[in-house]
Amino acid sequence: MAAAERRAFAHKINRTVAAEVRKQVSRERSGSPHSSRRCSSSLGVPLTEVIEPLDFEDVLLSRPPDVEPGPLRDLVEFPADDLELLLQPRECRTTELGIPKDGKLDAQVRAAVEMYTEDWIIAHRRYQHLSSAYSPITTETQRERQKGLTRQVFEQDASGDEKSGPEDSDDLRHSSGSPEDTPRSSGASGIFDLKNLAADSLLPSLLERVAAEDVDRRNEALRRQHRARTLLTLYPAPDEDEAVERCSHPEPPCEHFGQRILVKCLSLKFEIEIEPIFGILALYDVREKKKISENFYFDLNSDSVKGLLRAHGTHPAISTLARSAIFSVTYPSPDIFLVIKLEKVLQQGDISECCEPYMVMKEVDTAKNKEKLEKLRLAAEQFCTRLGRYRMPFAWTAVHLANIVSSAGQPDRDSDSEGERRPAWTDRRRRGPPDRTSSGDDTCSFSSFRPATLTVTNFFKQEAERLSDEDLFKFLADMRRPSSLLRRLRPVTAQLKIDISPAPENPHFCLSPELLHVKPYPDPRGRPTKEILEFPTREVYAPHTSYRNLLYVYPHSLNFSSRQGSVRNLTVRVQYMAGEDPSQALPVIFGKSSCSEFTREAFTPVVYHNKSPEFYEEFKLHLPACVTENHHLLFTFYHVSCQPRPGTALETPVGFTWIPLLQHGRLRTGPFCLPVSVDQPPPSYSVLTPDVALPGMRWVDGHKGVFSVELMAVSSVHPQDPYLDKFFTLVHVLEEGAFPFRLKDGVLSESTVEQELRASLAALRLASPEFLVAFSHHVLDKLVRLVVRPPIIGGQIVNLGRGAFEAMAHVVSLIHRNLEAAQDARGHCLLLAAYVYYAFRLPGTEPSLLGGAPPVTVQPATLARGPGRPASLYLARSKSISSSNPDLAVAPGSVDDEVSRILASKGIDRSHSWVNSAYAPGGSKAVLRRAPPYCGADPRQAIDRSSTRTSSYLESSSSAPPATQPRPTVQKLLHEELALQWVVSGSAVREAVLQHAWFFFQLMVKSMALHLILSQRLDTPRKLRFPVRFLDDIAALVGSVGLEIITRPTRPSPSVSSTTSQSSTFSSQAPDPKVISMFELSGPFRQQHFLAGLLLTELALALEPEAEGASQLHKKVISAVHSLLCGHDVDPRYAEATVKAVAELYLPLLSIARDTLPRLHDFAEGPGQRSRLASMLDSDTEGEGDFGGTINPSVAMAIAGGPLAPGSRASISQGSATGSRSGCPLSAESSRTLLVCVLWVLKNAEPALLQHWAADLSLPQLGRLLDLLYLCLAAFEYKGKKAFERINSLTFKKSLDMKARLEEAILGTIGARQEMVRRSRERSPFGNQENVRWRKSVTHWKQTSDRVDKTKDEMEQEALVEGNLATEVSLVVLDTLEIIVQTVILSEARESVLGAVLKVVLYSLGNSQSALFLQHGLATQRSLVSKFPELLFEEDTELCADLCLRLLRHCGSRVSTIRMHASASLYLLMRQNFEIGNNFARVKMQVTMSLSSLVGTTQSFSEEHLRRSLKTILTYAEEDVGLRDSTFAEQVQDLMFNLHMILTDTVKMKEHQEDPEMLIDLMYRIARGYQGSPDLRLTWLQNMAGKHAELGNHAEAAQCMVHAAALVAEYLALLEDSRYLPVGCVSFQNISSNVLEESAISDDILSPDEEGFCSGKHFTELGLVGLLEQAAAYFTMGGLYEAVNEVYKNLIPILEAHRDYKKLAAVHGKLQEAFTKIMHQSSGWERVFGTYFRVGFYGARFGDLDEQEFVYKEPSITKLAEISHRLEEFYTERFGEDVVEIVKDSNPVDKTKLDSQKAYIQITYVEPHFDTYELKDRVTYFDRNYGLRTFLFCTPFTPDGRAHGELHEQHKRKTLLSTDHAFPYIKTRIRVCHREETVLTPVEVAIEDMQKKTRELAFATEQDPPDAKMLQMVLQGSVGPTVNQGPLEVAQVFLAEIPEDPKLFRHHNKLRLCFKDFCKKCEDALRKNKALIGPDQKEYHRELERNYTRLREALQPLLTQRLPQLLAPTTASLRNSLNRASFRKADL
Repeated sequence: MAAAERRAFAHKINRTVAAEVRKQVSRERSGSPHSSRRCSSSLGVPLTEVIEPLDFEDVLLSRPPDVEPGPLRDLVEFPADDLELLLQPRECRTTELGIPKDGKLDAQVRAAVEMYTEDWIIAHRRYQHLSSAYSPITTETQRERQKGLTRQVFEQDASGDEKSGPEDSDDLRHSSGSPEDTPRSSGASGIFDLKNLAADSLLPSLLERVAAEDVDRRNEALRRQHRARTLLTLYPAPDEDEAVERCSHPEPPCEHFGQRILVKCLSLKFEIEIEPIFGILALYDVREKKKISENFYFDLNSDSVKGLLRAHGTHPAISTLARSAIFSVTYPSPDIFLVIKLEKVLQQGDISECCEPYMVMKEVDTAKNKEKLEKLRLAAEQFCTRLGRYRMPFAWTAVHLANIVSSAGQPDRDSDSEGERRPAWTDRRRRGPPDRTSSGDDTCSFSSFRPATLTVTNFFKQEAERLSDEDLFKFLADMRRPSSLLRRLRPVTAQLKIDISPAPENPHFCLSPELLHVKPYPDPRGRPTKEILEFPTREVYAPHTSYRNLLYVYPHSLNFSSRQGSVRNLTVRVQYMAGEDPSQALPVIFGKSSCSEFTREAFTPVVYHNKSPEFYEEFKLHLPACVTENHHLLFTFYHVSCQPRPGTALETPVGFTWIPLLQHGRLRTGPFCLPVSVDQPPPSYSVLTPDVALPGMRWVDGHKGVFSVELMAVSSVHPQDPYLDKFFTLVHVLEEGAFPFRLKDGVLSESTVEQELRASLAALRLASPEFLVAFSHHVLDKLVRLVVRPPIIGGQIVNLGRGAFEAMAHVVSLIHRNLEAAQDARGHCLLLAAYVYYAFRLPGTEPSLLGGAPPVTVQPATLARGPGRPASLYLARSKSISSSNPDLAVAPGSVDDEVSRILASKGIDRSHSWVNSAYAPGGSKAVLRRAPPYCGADPRQAIDRSSTRTSSYLESSSSAPPATQPRPTVQKLLHEELALQWVVSGSAVREAVLQHAWFFFQLMVKSMALHLILSQRLDTPRKLRFPVRFLDDIAALVGSVGLEIITRPTRPSPSVSSTTSQSSTFSSQAPDPKVISMFELSGPFRQQHFLAGLLLTELALALEPEAEGASQLHKKVISAVHSLLCGHDVDPRYAEATVKAVAELYLPLLSIARDTLPRLHDFAEGPGQRSRLASMLDSDTEGEGDFGGTINPSVAMAIAGGPLAPGSRASISQGSATGSRSGCPLSAESSRTLLVCVLWVLKNAEPALLQHWAADLSLPQLGRLLDLLYLCLAAFEYKGKKAFERINSLTFKKSLDMKARLEEAILGTIGARQEMVRRSRERSPFGNQENVRWRKSVTHWKQTSDRVDKTKDEMEQEALVEGNLATEVSLVVLDTLEIIVQTVILSEARESVLGAVLKVVLYSLGNSQSALFLQHGLATQRSLVSKFPELLFEEDTELCADLCLRLLRHCGSRVSTIRMHASASLYLLMRQNFEIGNNFARVKMQVTMSLSSLVGTTQSFSEEHLRRSLKTILTYAEEDVGLRDSTFAEQVQDLMFNLHMILTDTVKMKEHQEDPEMLIDLMYRIARGYQGSPDLRLTWLQNMAGKHAELGNHAEAAQCMVHAAALVAEYLALLEDSRYLPVGCVSFQNISSNVLEESAISDDILSPDEEGFCSGKHFTELGLVGLLEQAAAYFTMGGLYEAVNEVYKNLIPILEAHRDYKKLAAVHGKLQEAFTKIMHQSSGWERVFGTYFRVGFYGARFGDLDEQEFVYKEPSITKLAEISHRLEEFYTERFGEDVVEIVKDSNPVDKTKLDSQKAYIQITYVEPHFDTYELKDRVTYFDRNYGLRTFLFCTPFTPDGRAHGELHEQHKRKTLLSTDHAFPYIKTRIRVCHREETVLTPVEVAIEDMQKKTRELAFATEQDPPDAKMLQMVLQGSVGPTVNQGPLEVAQVFLAEIPEDPKLFRHHNKLRLCFKDFCKKCEDALRKNKALIGPDQKEYHRELERNYTRLREALQPLLTQRLPQLLAPTTASLRNSLNRASFRKADL
């Protein structure tokens, strides 16, 4: 078609609208198109500008298939066989269809039958399942794909098991003997042990000299083996919440069921059995006051009783013998009752009389009542014979279903299980909370409860006046009350046994409500179960899917009170009459129980002697397919004569009435109150209603309504809605063309039918939603038919397209609104989706009769001009006719018959004629449509014709036989019509359509698919399959809908289908741009790979730091990319070679992630990490990673085996560049997903491409790329099985914790501030130890599953997958590093890049890695070191130290493969160092240091395995032929033996892991051993500090840091003499006297500048500052603020010298804090420093500790019992039960009396002791608790061995202990080095006691402020007369007589003086007390004074006597001897 002929509006719409939309999007996103700094490098096109894509079809056409064959071409092309048409047989529940067999069916029934029997027609796409939208990648599918993964061997998992790996089990038995046997000094035995060990197997060809290229090639080949094929299978599935789109094929429409209950009636037994009893079951909802099921009739009578009715019974149909029923409940509620009614054969007497025998007689009295029973049986037999066809009400009862469900107990089944059983449109609505609001107990489920068997024993007799449903509801409501009136009534006793259970999924022998056999029905002779039809309490929105046509008749009441004559025992006979003749009663009434299946008449039960009976009867009728005007229900009223009287008939008709079933063609239903005629109705009565008073007829009660009856239809044929009825009627009339036609009261002619139809279309929106949904398939089919085949009335085409389209929009909207609960994840209504997918078909697609029919004349019609298209759309259309109206069939003026005929038969292209040019481009497309090729035309002709003009054709086929006049029909294409109508629709309709655009789009898509398949057009080129006009309409639609989506950000937008890479062209034949542009979002890239470019552009924009509000988008956009890549990974079509091409689409992802690096979550933990390598390489000042200075990794990290570069991050000055780029950081989860996408690209991209790209990167960019790889390693590090178990328990704990928090918040027990503080504390569970690496248990990302309680298998599987992921990620990183190394090998900046590469390699080796990765990683490390040895041996030592540490750790691995490779690497490292300078001092030093730090801190370290590796290295040295002549082997041997000895020393540490004191002692001993190796001593001091900090010993940790600082100060003093530096240990004396032991060994032994010594970074001024700061921090934590000051005295001069004012300010701030705290805690009680105990160990079991005494420092306020319990428990665990004994006293231990098999511990509380002179200096509480060396404890004893005795025999032993070092020291227990004992005599003991008492009195008296209570207590103890061994007794014992021994004179005199002092202090105290007391205590004070007076008087004579020696004159010399010496010395 020429361009000029395209419709004008198409020119504007097709491209421009799309471009406009894109521009609009970009404006919405960014404010202005140029706001972003991100410009594409090559074309400079901003990312916010969308580039126009290449025309995909043109690209394909320009490259013929033979140019580019192979799989790539197949991927680019759309699959030719994608679309296929499937006819899916409609599933029928029943064995037979149940549709009417009658030949003559009216149009409506015929349409219904067709609809319910035709198969589903599905346009199936074969490759759709490959899309992630249809086969989502979920956790389950991932798990399926993860099956068969190989288990990766990880060191930490191996060490977690008690037994080690299988390969090592033998070697472990061969241990190196007991470590105790090998003292450190005995090198000989160590050497012997090492030589006797078995080595690991050696790596083949390791010692050969091979070219580096060959080694690399071999390494690469090995790396390629055993790799995971897909990476993303190992990563958690994309988050469901962020899914791009989730599509699923809807379930086929099926019959609706609620929750189903199976009720089985087992037996019914009365006390007396005399007559048949019949049962009726039904469900009633009390609250809704509604019967919610039809009746189920059952008969449990015995055969003998049934025999009584022989006279009346025919042979019963098997369907009437059912005893079990399945009830369905859509809206379960606790108000539902199962009501059981019983009836019996009519007999004389009212109900009460008939019930009497049943209530009175008991089964036990059968013998007694024999005669009565016989009489009753006889009567019953007579009544059965005579009145057997009539029933009477008897009794009833009810079962409250909620009680059954709850008492049966809910089993652990999903309560929605029935939903899965039978999906229905109302499922979700049904399962939602019910709409009721009254009580909380409404949630009630009948789908899952334990089956229950009930025995109902009490029945209530029916009451004649209260039989109606209203009365029943009152009774039921009353039954629920505790004081029910019914309980007071006398019951009819019986036993009815019923079983109630949830209905099984597919019950056997089941009958549908129409009595059809439901599959499976194994044997037609089996007793059936009936499905009982439900009458839901509220609307159920579900479409009809099967033929159902039932009518229920409910007679309610009859009022014959005014009827004359004998009318008392009344019954109503119901008949369904097809005419007025009695023989025309149809057998359509369902039988009840034990009778025929269908009957012609049925009777209501009789209420004896009641002229106004009420009825509860239900008659169920099967409506005939064709209900005509003559069909009616005839009700005949009879009086039944109970007594047989001669001449009296059994039944006498006493009235007649009827209901015509059709009125104006509609089925009549609802309540009726009918007049009753006394006479037989006259002829032709059936067409009138009884309301018409026919002449000559007599009526009961003067033609008033006396009979109340209700009709209810359950029909899938009759809509029962006036609007739907009218619409269907009109459509069928038009189809049949039967004019004139009566519609209600009017008559429709051809002239008026169009107007009526339009009105009816508009009124469809008023239809009842329930019926509209039920008949939705019918309605939509009819509307589609009206659009596609406009009716032809009177030879003219009536275009109802617009009306039908609008009606369709409103119908869809209504259905959607009412089914809001039943929607899929995308918000699509499931009912509508199922209609499109299954039920929708193009009308007339069945092949028609060929030939025969003459061409049809079509008159142009000028009907119904509605508003046309918007003016803008048709300005430039055909000039000849401007009135282009979509409702217009042809232009004004006529087309003659000939033209029509030619056009109809030939399909000639008349696009240039004036006729067609008017209608084709702009008109309605309704005229002159060609016959579709699949309706009888030749396919080849069809294709030829369709290429010329594909939009309109005329169908001239008819399904009528050729003899009749064919109906003219015009055939349009639905998709074209829908598109056109949508484009031109008005705003209101457009709004409705837009709301549910998905439905119309899906309808169009299916229509297009059906059209292409059925017209066989799939082979035509894609561009020619649809007419240009249609494509223009689609373009216009896409434009307008697109604009709608972005201009309404609040509304949920329609889902966008996930893009697949198929839509993008990629080809090696493309013009070859620079490789770099493939890695950037350049113009050509975005144009050629439009969809991938679009997605990556969105990603880049969302990740821009300036993007506002982008943080919410991060997850979405990254998830979109992730989902796509997952799709590629699981798509079987992408073979390996192809994936490389697919990966090219995502290459820019690498650049995007590299630029986003600063904002990715830092998995390597710590600020400044992200640019750790970029900063090394960044020479530009503008680079983002421009951070001055390289990062020094800390030794602490090395000790921990941690990441490379954290350490002293203070040195990293965060440049301003990062500040500006900071933006919003990405969450851990988003970062991890982005990184895994980057890794996917790196894994699947062509290595050559990556190499080209890396070569073009600038140095900072390369640095950032390396940082990205570093981050990948950190993000995917394997956490170990233990971590998974820990997370599992943590999650559980957390959930409990959250519950407690919630309660706190609700109860208000926690304030907002506390909450904030708590959160800030919680944020880092490890305090501020940011550089600690053992935080393995912390996971930075969301775990794959949120479930709390995972099974062991699940955790195993998680660990397996995680291990494989970590391994694959590390290998991908390794591959990339190899590519980078090959790229930069020739560049100038080689060293810096290679250094950074090596750091990443080292980091990867330091992480927890699998054996598989480590063998490749170590191979790469060996290759790097052999190619570039200068990296390690000429640069700084950090890399070498790190490498040694990692290699040594792996040498100690439990996994032999890891050990083999690690020992090989370590050996080659030594060899290379040796080859450079003939010794390997550097490696030697670093290895020794590494070993120390490893052994000191790593819990899971294995010495046995490390010894094996040392032996392996020895073996390499012995077998290395190349170096045999050198000293290398000898040096290696020396080093190995040295390492072996260190190991032996540290083995003991292992044993004492649980004994902190012993562990610290051993660490201390090892540190002492390194006195000559400062680096190692420093390492061990730091290890000790770490251990102390872990145990909470902050003072000791601080001492370790002070010792370390002193050590560094010593060596700094040796190197240089700086005034501001400490001069060595001496400077630290004030902090601790112990520090002097760190003084340096003399210079001749050690030179600090020698290679490898003091080379650690701590041996610098900065290192010293760091150590001092740590010491101060520990002192602060320990509350030793005075020591903080001393530390800072050494630190401040250094900071002043460096002019570091910032730090000085901080230091002085901390000092101020410390001094403030000292002031506030002056008394010292606020901080308690420690409690001391002497602990002695006795017994050979203690080994080294035997007979050793220690002073233990324990935490403050530790009680003796606590330490005793701790030590006893610990050693009992170690030595076993009944071995450890605690010595209870403090007396010296006699070893000879001890049991040699036992271990004895003696524990005594000791106090610090100070000489008097010391106390002058130790003024403060701190002074008296710091620097303690001497301790004292006292032991009381008597000469006869008891501890306590009389005063005159009470001795005391004082023991002084001196320790090696002063407390606090670098350990918490110090050996006792000196012991001194003093024994006090009884008088000396008394003197001490009296001095103590006097001091207490003095203290209490002088206390300020005074404390009266304390004073009185002390006074009472001093002067109280009853005090045992009080002062008076002491005086009487020791002062009564002057001692005979002159040596005791002094003690006697001293005691006397003590008493004098004591009396004086008592007096002072009494005086003070008098001043303090109130009036109430005066008497008490007087008592105290009296006591004191008595005491003083008693003491007076004792104190006055003088010693004879003292009375003699003293010589001067003797007087002088008293000056300072003790009494004893003077006397001696």
